Order: sequence, then structure tokens, then C-alpha cells
Amino acid sequence: MDFDKKVAIVTGAGQGIGLEICRQLARQGARVILNDLDETLCNQAADLITGEGGTCMAMAGDSSDQALIDRMVNFAVSSYGQLDIAIGNAGITLYGDFFTYTREAFDRVMNVNLAGTFFLAQAAANQMKQQAGGGSLLFTSSVTGHQAHKNLAAYGMSKAALEMLARNLVIELSRYRITVNTIAPGATMTERTMEDKDYAVTWSKLTPMGRPATVTDIANAALFLVSEKARHITGQSLVVDGGWTSISPNP
Repeated sequence: MDFDKKVAIVTGAGQGIGLEICRQLARQGARVILNDLDETLCNQAADLITGEGGTCMAMAGDSSDQALIDRMVNFAVSSYGQLDIAIGNAGITLYGDFFTYTREAFDRVMNVNLAGTFFLAQAAANQMKQQAGGGSLLFTSSVTGHQAHKNLAAYGMSKAALEMLARNLVIELSRYRITVNTIAPGATMTERTMEDKDYAVTWSKLTPMGRPATVTDIANAALFLVSEKARHITGQSLVVDGGWTSISPNP
């Protein structure tokens, strides 16, 4: 999987899965535009990648903001002449009981998880269709888009919608040689999940493979789907969960 001189935008990449995707892309020669809402995390992540010898530009801000989306795409084209990969990884999880879930929480989840990804895909695809080589879009879904999980009705709904978006865009994008897929991570060890001291033990018991995923497990799947090796794969969702959705026990 050679990404030499490929140009990629990755949202929600200040830490965790998004950061690892950026690191792996940069290690294989890609020029990466890294976005995160948290400006400090965004800059630290980009510095880490450049310190490892990669090419990475930090662009902090709300990934659902159209002005930021346009700025990232325009930067890719003005700086590198093209945009090959766009990964909509940004998302938020706002737990809440269905009976009392607020409109404010619902709107925030949908705006970041759905609108931000939709309009990133739109802006990226409008650029990619002008390029002879097309490009690749990837959305980060979740196993909660496949299986019910308590207090995650809105979040699970948003993630299932991303998978439907990918399938629908096959109709729109295939003629331009643009692939569009999703990855659906299960329990994964990230900075956020490791705040729960019982997370690894709990999910090791619930996961058939005996452990939660690492960010590298998820990044490996992501890189495959945006690589030349996956040029005939589109409209698909790849679940990376160590088998959890096959049996689906809740914690």
C-alpha cells in the first residue's frame, strides 16, 4: 500500500483512530491535512507526524463548518495540486436515555456525525471528479450502527446513516472513479476509552477475539480501503470488532 505523493484530508484526527490513520498515511508518503476541533491536539498531532518525517498540515476547527471544509479542500489543491483521499472520521458520542434526550444533543450529533461527513464528501468529490485518477472517500461508522446499544439511539442512528450514504453515493461517484466505503470499529483502546479503568477488562471478556481493538487495527483497515488495492471495492462497510457483532453482548 503505497501512498507516495497522495494527498489526504482526515477529520477528527487529533488523537485516537484518526491520528493513527494520519500517521500511517504519512509514513507511506502521503501529504496529510489533519483536522481536529481541539486546536492544541490538532497542532500536537501534526507536530508528531512531521517529527517522524511525514508531511502534515494542521487545520483546527469544527469539521461540520462549511467554511473549514472548503478551506481544507482548497488548501490541498493549492498546495499539492490534487486531493486523493478524504476520510470523515470526526464524530461525537452523546449518551442519553431516549425518553429524555434533548433536541440540542440530537442536533449536535447529527451535525457533526452526518452533516460534516456529507459535506466533506461533497466538497472532496467535486474536486476528485475533475481529476483523471478519481479518488477515495471513507467514513467512520460504528458497530452501534449494526447492533443496538443502550443510551445510544441517536449516535447509532447517525452511524447507520453514514453506511447508507456510502451505498447511495456509489450511484453518483463510480463514473468518476471515486470509491466510497465505511469502517465500523468496535470497542477500541483510545485515549477516551482508556479513561475507564475497566474498559479493557470488560471488552476483553465480551469480544470473541479476547481483546478490544487497537487504533492500529482500525487504521490498517482504513488504509486498505483507500489504497489502490481496494479500487474495485465501493459501497461497503468493513466491521472491525474482533467478532463482537456476531454475538453482541452488552456490558
